Amino acid sequence: MSRFELWLEFAPRYDVRIENVGLRLEQYPYIDGNRPIASGASYGGFMIDWIDVHPGMSRRSQTLVNHDGLLDLREMAYAAEELWFTEHDSGGFTQYENPEAYEKFNPNNHVANCSQPMLVIQGGGDYRVPDTQSIGAFTALQRRGIPSRMFYFPNENHCTLNPFNALVWYQEIFHWIK
Repeated sequence: MSRFELWLEFAPRYDVRIENVGLRLEQYPYIDGNRPIASGASYGGFMIDWIDVHPGMSRRSQTLVNHDGLLDLREMAYAAEELWFTEHDSGGFTQYENPEAYEKFNPNNHVANCSQPMLVIQGGGDYRVPDTQSIGAFTALQRRGIPSRMFYFPNENHCTLNPFNALVWYQEIFHWIK
């Protein structure tokens, strides 16, 4: 079973996880329940894009944060330096062998449903998730008139490793979610 299929199984239980957030808000009163956010990086960034294009999921978050996420799985089939993940996550197929496997969970097919503000973060030297994925997500949000910001680290890769850049990374996220 691919990770995308596992995600599809997870999606119906998303409501249960959101209910658990309510329990945590009761348990930790210092958490501001009026400003929930969702964030993810890499595969988690794909999940943020997927959540955003499904309003039933995205409307529960005031804003989204996406670091090196996947917007277009079709492009990933030809643009990434590491094809194992893309093919594995699509059931072990190449895009030309089974295009439907790539389209079934492709957030790019649902961009018209984007609705939530999003901070998009990308490392310029990320060859695992090429910067065109984040640029595409940001452009889609901008074209739809959705508040969004893109922060680009030209000298970082898939992870933000430089200590100064890591501080800036956190600063940008905290500034965005305020």
